[in-house]
Amino acid sequence: MAHFLPITLDEVKRLGWDMVDIVLVTGDAYIDHPSFGTAVIGRTLEAAGYKVAIIPQPNWRDDLRDFHKFGRPRLFFGVTSGAMDSMVNHYTAARRLRHDDAYTPGGQAGFRPDRATYVYARILKQLYPDVPVIMAGIEASMRRLAHYDYWDDRLFPSILMDTPADLLNYGMGERTTLKIANLLNEGSGIEACKEIPQVAYCTRNIPNNQNNLIELHTFEECMKSKRCEAENYRIIELESNKIEAATLVQRHGDRYVVVNPPEPPMTTEEIDASFDLPYIRLPHPKYKKRGPIPAFEMIRWSVNTHRGCFGGCSFCTISAHQGKQIASRSEASILKEVDTITQDSDFHGVLTDLGGPSANMWRMKGKNPELCRKCSSYSCSMPSLCRNLDSDHRSMIGLLRKISANPKVKHLYVGSGIRCDLFSADNHGWEYFREVVLHHTSGRLKVAPEHTSDHVLALMRKPSFSLFKEAKRRFDEICKQAELRFQLIPYFISSHPGCRMEDMADLAVHMKRMGYRLEQIQDFTPTPMTLATEMYYTGIDPTTMKPVYVATLPADKADQRRLFFFYKPEERRAIIESLKRSGNQRFIPQLFSVRG
Repeated sequence: MAHFLPITLDEVKRLGWDMVDIVLVTGDAYIDHPSFGTAVIGRTLEAAGYKVAIIPQPNWRDDLRDFHKFGRPRLFFGVTSGAMDSMVNHYTAARRLRHDDAYTPGGQAGFRPDRATYVYARILKQLYPDVPVIMAGIEASMRRLAHYDYWDDRLFPSILMDTPADLLNYGMGERTTLKIANLLNEGSGIEACKEIPQVAYCTRNIPNNQNNLIELHTFEECMKSKRCEAENYRIIELESNKIEAATLVQRHGDRYVVVNPPEPPMTTEEIDASFDLPYIRLPHPKYKKRGPIPAFEMIRWSVNTHRGCFGGCSFCTISAHQGKQIASRSEASILKEVDTITQDSDFHGVLTDLGGPSANMWRMKGKNPELCRKCSSYSCSMPSLCRNLDSDHRSMIGLLRKISANPKVKHLYVGSGIRCDLFSADNHGWEYFREVVLHHTSGRLKVAPEHTSDHVLALMRKPSFSLFKEAKRRFDEICKQAELRFQLIPYFISSHPGCRMEDMADLAVHMKRMGYRLEQIQDFTPTPMTLATEMYYTGIDPTTMKPVYVATLPADKADQRRLFFFYKPEERRAIIESLKRSGNQRFIPQLFSVRG
């Protein structure tokens, strides 16, 4: 009989367990669904025969009884902040405290600490000093080496230096976690686990059994020199783009942080197996009286087709965490999940999304795998489509049509971002675009040009704004022919490294001329282990090692963000003053005409 993984001692007793093998501690509420990492790892370990319990959102302020409730696990504790970095979860780009949490029942804030992975790991080692603690998830993964922390506005050491955890499992963790569990189950110690790919750890000595090893600038050198930090990032990114990467080593004081190379990309069979595990596909019933969990409500009727992204956007962590190579599910696995969803008594015929990190990278891969093995490029689509990339969209068109043919599916929408830079004259990309516009749009299709300025877009590693104009032209043409009153909604970012007031004013002028009143916007937030964050902190583009302008002062960032709202009368005076102050008064008549 299907059951949730236990989160209470009563549930453990009902299962007849005398002891738990592995306890997973997470900053999120427990949702047993393949879109949530704790559930995926828990079900993967369960399928291998391990007894797994979860401590979701433990109280870290009281007598720590939540951390005690299952006692000492036989093998290890797994620790994660949840699906998000806890600092991104808690604070806005202006460093203001958020008042909600999408991963908590009722959307309530305050159920996880700042820097949750750090806090949980320290508590567990305090309570159970001899039990291995394995960190994983986005917060630990992106902080595996020295990194800039926006919220403290300083360079942080590796998270391994600031916590007593024994091991860090970075990236997507099914394979690695299972290998750790198997080694510990066989009686091997934590030292043996340090040989596993895709882990990071601390040591007093540089490993001498590595053929391909790169020693980075030390943490102390990076503290003294931002150029050293930029040079480090250039190497880190280069290696993360490779299928066959080097071991990275960084000295912190008298210890070294060692990051082993990643696992190869998951095969279709492996990713199918992960999605086919017996998920209940609901939040734990314990939360029923506390209200819905917004993150679950958002993805409940969506289907994930793949992992990974080769877009290489400067501000994004996806490729650093999930990998640059695309791991695609089989069509059969996707259709099977659709069937499962349609059998849910609460399903009313609407699938809200079909996609992944992007909508249209499913099944895309290198035509010649050997060329991919030697490649270290950050992107397969920038500055132009790679000649070795199979970017044919016909399989995606076929999948959309097969799902739509399911009699229980009334509407199938594509909510994930569409990468128009993957469209070419001969890969059926614009045909896919037409299919989505006509049949899989709720009336508002979202795309992400991110900016209008070519030099800012180059630093973002995004294509020219002319591509958005072409997409808008085709979108309007399709809608006109079909007599549809749909909207193409663009996403934009302010204050990205390289972006000045004149660039934001130019963006605002473009939007006014195109008739947009922007909704999907954000102020750039530096997050660990992205190129844009390194530019923000160092003032250097690690790719070229050339200086980059960065708006770091809160007032400058606010001035840039305000230009998104040029159409609001209450913002007019402040915008005019900021344009005059920055020497960009030439934009004032373009934004504020007589009718303005």
